[in-house]
Parts: sequence; C-alpha cells; structure tokens
Amino acid sequence: MKVMAQIAMVMNLDKCIGCHTCSVTCKQAWTNREGTEYMWFNNVETRPGVGYPRGWENQDRWKGGWRRTRTGRLVPRQGGRMATLGKIFANPNLPGVNDYYEPWTYEYDKLLSTPSSPHVPTARATSALTGEYRNTIDWGPNWDDDLGGSMEILDQDPVLHQMNLTVRKSIEDSFMFYLPRICEHCLNPTCVSSCPSGAIYKRAEDGIVLVDQDRCRGWRMCVSGCPYKKVFFNHHTGKAEKCTLCYPRLEAGQPTVCSETCVGRLRYLGVLLYDADQVTRVASQPDPRTLYAAQREILLNPNDPEVITQARADGVPHSWIKAAQMSPVWQLISRYQIALPLHPEYRTLPMVWYVPPLSPVIDTVTASGNDGENHKVLLAAISQMRIPLEYLAGLFTAGDTAPVELSLRRLATMRSYMRDIFLGDDGDEAIPATVGMTGADMQDMYRLLSIAKYDDRYVIPTTSTNLPNGIRELDDCPVSQVPRCSTDLCTDDTVSMSSPASAPPGTRTLPLEVI
Repeated sequence: MKVMAQIAMVMNLDKCIGCHTCSVTCKQAWTNREGTEYMWFNNVETRPGVGYPRGWENQDRWKGGWRRTRTGRLVPRQGGRMATLGKIFANPNLPGVNDYYEPWTYEYDKLLSTPSSPHVPTARATSALTGEYRNTIDWGPNWDDDLGGSMEILDQDPVLHQMNLTVRKSIEDSFMFYLPRICEHCLNPTCVSSCPSGAIYKRAEDGIVLVDQDRCRGWRMCVSGCPYKKVFFNHHTGKAEKCTLCYPRLEAGQPTVCSETCVGRLRYLGVLLYDADQVTRVASQPDPRTLYAAQREILLNPNDPEVITQARADGVPHSWIKAAQMSPVWQLISRYQIALPLHPEYRTLPMVWYVPPLSPVIDTVTASGNDGENHKVLLAAISQMRIPLEYLAGLFTAGDTAPVELSLRRLATMRSYMRDIFLGDDGDEAIPATVGMTGADMQDMYRLLSIAKYDDRYVIPTTSTNLPNGIRELDDCPVSQVPRCSTDLCTDDTVSMSSPASAPPGTRTLPLEVI
C-alpha cells in the first residue's frame, strides 16, 4: 500500500441555481487573456442537454478516456503511442470551433466615437477570433440554458441514447437540473498519458493536474485524450491550458475561486487519502458498473491507525493527515455514500464528485398532490420514477441505478427526519434505519449539507507562513505546539515561534495549520 493525498471537490447539485457566478469569476481570474476567449475552465450545463463543448460525452466520436483491451490492459481510446505518432500533425478527434462556439464581441468603440445624431448608433456583433461581422449568433457556451431550444438539440444528449424511447420522449417534461463542471483532476488522467511532450503532469503532493507551459509544444493530443474536454488550446500562444484548481489559492489556504464565490454554497473541498498501488487495478475493472464501488474502495479511512502509520512512512505531512480526517469530501463520499463520480466508465477515476439532485423527485411528488416531505411517499417515488433515476445513473454510475437510488433515498429520509425535529417532535429513529443510518448520522449529514460553515466546507492544508482567517489549532502537531492567544492577534510576549529551515535566519513565522 502506498498512501498519497489528493485535493478533491464535491458539489451538491440540489443547491445549484444555475446563476453561472462560478463560471464568470473563474473566467475573470484565469481566461480573460487573448487566445482564451472561448475557454471556460468552469461551466454550468443544463441537464438534460448537450453540454460544452457540444456533445462532449460522445466518446465514440471524440475518443477520450481509456479502453480496456481483451487482455485487461488500459490504452487511450484514441490509440497508443504509435497511433498518436501517426496522427500527431493531423488529429481527427479534436472538437472544432463550432463544437465550442465562436466567441464574439460588439463594436463598443463605435458607440463611444459616434458623433451626435438623431439616429441611435448600433454596435454590431463581431467575431473575437477573426474580427468579421456575425449577423447571426447560433451557438454559445450555454446555448441550452434552462432547456432553451431543447426540442432541437435534446436528441443530441449522449446520455439519453442509453435510455429507452419512452424515457427520451418525456424527459423534457419530467425534470431539469444544473451540472457545474471543472477539470476532474483524475487519479488516472488520460491527458497526461496522451501528451507526446510530457508537458502535462500530476503533482505528487496534492494530485492537481497541471500543464508545463515551457514543455508544451501544442500537439493537442491532451485535448482529444481528455474525455471531459476540459483541456483547451490557446490559439495565441500555441499552448494547452486547463483548470489549475486555483493551486496558488490552495497553497495559501484559500478555496478555489469558484468555491469562494458560489452563491448556493454547493461546493466542498478537502483532502482524500488513497492507495496509489491500486489505481491501475481499479481502472481496469472488466465491468464499467463496478468502477464506482472499486474507486471508493481505494479511498482510505484517514482515521485508521494503519493508514496513518503508512501515510507518515510515505511522506504525507501531518497537517494533510489531519485535514483528511476533517475532510467534508471524505464524509460525503465514504461515510454517507451520497456523492458520486462523473462518468466513471471513462476509467480516469475522476476526483470531482456530485451529490445527485433530489429536487426533481420532490417537485413531481408535490405536483401530484402528495406530501413531498413524507419519507414513505418519497422512497416509493424514487423507486418508481425511472426517468430521473436512469438519467442520473447514466451520468454518475455507468448506468447502475443502485448507488443513485441509495443516495437519493438517504437524502429523502434526511428531509423527512429533520422536518419532524423542526416541527418539535422527537426524531423517528425508524426513518434513518430504513437506509442503514442512525439519527445522529442524519443530523450530522444535515449539518454538513445544509448549514455548514466556511471552515466546515473547505478544509485545506496550507504551507503559508501567514495566518489565514478561520485557522484551526491542530492537536499533537509538532509544528503547532504553541499556546492559544486570548485575542485575535498574538504579541511577542504571548507566543514565541521558531522559523522553518527554509526561512531566512531571524524570520518569525507562524505554524503550519489547517483551515
């Protein structure tokens, strides 16, 4: 067993209101430069829908992710080394500008420079790439927002193709939800293996996948290799770019900018410990439906003494082990088992997970005149409403409805159990028992999903020498054996601290902590 650490994210889809604040703030922080006009490191898709780029889930067309050979080996779906070299100068599996969208702007200078006249000046749309006029805007990064134009493009949703005809014809009338997407920072990333220059790498200390701009030669094999289509090509610099998980912020103990600015507070960040020796075995499972369970098995319990001992032996810092023990991501994925990975059948072992939405079921039950908070009604509806169940299974569990149903059932029982408590009644322990949980587990899960504070949602280890807001004291940490101050600011008389070996002599620094 080789223990490694991974920064992971979980998103609660019931809380997403489709406001795109995360996308806009990410755009302003990372992709507001020339050559990045069409890039959206974070985008929010309406489901059902075709997504961005258009139809990115259709791996029969794009050849992203891994495939398992008859001998049990994993090779990139677009081909191995020889196949990559054969098409290195002409990659047929790349999305075109029409699959993304041709970014446009408006002639704002004309509005400002037009002299006074009785006629109102106009600012025509122009392409941000070519400067040519665009008389008709026919596609955008969220063209199917709120099922807009769904009757024209709904049949292009690859997930719907896995469902029966009856479900496909009625799905636009049954439910809708929002799906925020970023780079998955996978444990087994295809983009890393596809790069002929070795420019894409996965950081050993936190698992973040980055692009070395100096080594990148613009082959764009990473773009086709990524099944989530979250690697982009900068046409101005000739380099590949992708989501960095805001690693400069993480290193300072701050959450990603999409998490910080999220209106619905639906994102959770934390550390996961996993067995790196088992990654290939898990990704090579014969049945894609077992990939979710197998991936969850290699996520190690950070409270297990054996895991802690091995993690220390493998060089995982004490602060990271403590962060893993307090991780909300670990709680949602392994303890409560309500978070699911996005398209595990791609065999990349994604590390951005999702809590599936219960709202479509509740809305349907309430619209039918029944009690949408009664656990008996909800549990019966979840098992009978195959439309959202099968669609969510196509997104998160390679078609296996059992894990999705378990997640939705636990969310439903939590609503019913907590309603009784808020109405002044004692919690009925029989309600959580129906899904294998206790009343205490239900209240802990409710606290994490509904009213979690900033420090509960983002547990990020940091090596920053500055004291971040909301810092927590670590028990039994060799670098944090200092008394707590009675005030927010510590004075020289209150505490004395030694500098780390990397700091200049005489420099006073603060201890490594976890916020």
